[in-house]
Amino acid sequence: MDTLTEALGEPPLLVANAPDADTWRPGLRVVPDVRPGLGALGGIYTAVVEAPAPVVCVAWDMPFVSVALVQALAAGLDTHDAMLAESDGRRGVEPLCAAYGPACRDAIAATLDAGDLRAIGFHQRISVGILPLSQVRRFGDPELLFFNVNTADDLARADGLWRRHASSRSSGGRTPERPR
Repeated sequence: MDTLTEALGEPPLLVANAPDADTWRPGLRVVPDVRPGLGALGGIYTAVVEAPAPVVCVAWDMPFVSVALVQALAAGLDTHDAMLAESDGRRGVEPLCAAYGPACRDAIAATLDAGDLRAIGFHQRISVGILPLSQVRRFGDPELLFFNVNTADDLARADGLWRRHASSRSSGGRTPERPR
């Protein structure tokens, strides 16, 4: 059984508009955007609509997010409609590494209907919890956890980071889960 399936109780869902996305990984459920052309928020909306609620969204290009971080975000839904990890990124939080509960569906739909495509545009309509950076660090280096692979150079860097952390793991260091 897949590590994420074991950790979360449900198999991963991939929201992708690529025609061959269902061939990328055996057993992966792939769905296109419910409301196409609406960027990351449209993808989050699709996940909330299509996956069993609640849902934890992780951007496909974040290969180093750990299962433990995903579980911590999911646990935050006990007291909030959404739970986001704090980061040093431009928004201060990671909306593409976050947990979203059922209340997010209508809040996101209203935000999209209003023409706001910001991934955090619906937050004022719901209860949002933030996993503080000090707690995020318990799961690894935030720079590594939230590393995005967007270019060939990023991919080469990610490979180097993985190899370096894999070798430190063999000597007792903590390593993120291998990207799948």
